[in-house]
Amino acid sequence: EVQFVESGGGLVQSGGSLTLSCVASGFNIASNDVSWVRRAPGQGPERVSRVYPDGTIRYYAESIKGRFTSSRDNDKNALFLQMNDLMPQDTALYYCWSEPLGISGRGTQVTVSS
Repeated sequence: EVQFVESGGGLVQSGGSLTLSCVASGFNIASNDVSWVRRAPGQGPERVSRVYPDGTIRYYAESIKGRFTSSRDNDKNALFLQMNDLMPQDTALYYCWSEPLGISGRGTQVTVSS
């Protein structure tokens, strides 16, 4: 089955850190471009970052630049999102999405308290 399984979310205080994981199965994550996307309560999806097959990483949301770092582990067939200096406005459901494959995971909830 082709799928993503995200984990690592939770409740954290403002200024804290979390590392999210996204494990792919049924396909080689290194051969596809995969994005981290977040959806805050009452808002539409917002792409956070995109990792291309050649390893290039592009960050989209201005508010996360300098605080969030995406990475990929080909041996684990997984994508990671290191989030530092978290703020209440980072509260959202975070999930992986592959636009070429048309699949997304169920996501992991991140809640940042002030």
